Amino acid sequence: MSTETPRRTRRREETTRLFAEIEQATSDEERDRLRDEVVVVNLELARTLAGRYRNRGVAVEDLEQVASLALVQAVRRFLPEPGRDFLSYAVPTIRGELRKHFRDLGWIVRPPRRIQENQSRVVAAFEHRTPEGEQRTAKDVADLLGISVEDVEEAMQAQGCFHASSLDLPVGPDSTTTVAESLVRSDDETEAAENRATLEPMIACLRERDRLILRMRYVEDWTQQEIADAIGVTQMQVSRLLRRILKDLRELAAAS
Repeated sequence: MSTETPRRTRRREETTRLFAEIEQATSDEERDRLRDEVVVVNLELARTLAGRYRNRGVAVEDLEQVASLALVQAVRRFLPEPGRDFLSYAVPTIRGELRKHFRDLGWIVRPPRRIQENQSRVVAAFEHRTPEGEQRTAKDVADLLGISVEDVEEAMQAQGCFHASSLDLPVGPDSTTTVAESLVRSDDETEAAENRATLEPMIACLRERDRLILRMRYVEDWTQQEIADAIGVTQMQVSRLLRRILKDLRELAAAS
């Protein structure tokens, strides 16, 4: 039984009719007018697809513009054939342009291309639960996408790279010390400002726990064992976490 809504059915039928008229049109002017009508009929579809990417660090107005332009391109490139539906062509085209927009323009800090390409796939995979209704683990996502667990973790760490947190935010709920004050200890105000500008987007790309570990170790001067006790891991794990966090920061700095 079809689950298609009446609105979608009408849109599909109207689109099919307009493409049939385009095939019969006798002038370029008439074909362009009919193509414009196809765009108008399907504009809601483009906006809906753009809306699925909201709250990921890019203004929804920009996303809608990208989706609308992709719709125009799809209308102009589509070749009607028996049994070939326009929506089955337009939807992947629009999604592809939205993902390309994120990959090419949506990063404040630009990770390696491999991580950029994995990021949207990994986030989408985590949004869906397993067939048993459970939250997917990193291994579940890795197996589903055919990549390594390390690739999944790198992609998730890149989530924050679409937007940077303000350096004026406090380092904790009960603290009056700002992120900038906790990260930079320099008497040279010019140098401090440059360091803050460099660190801001890179720190924003770290997970919340990674930022906490950095603050405890290098701002509050906790020992590795004290950190381990606080977050419930071993001292050896803290040592490995610190090495990995510093490695991530160096890679982000090299890629920016």
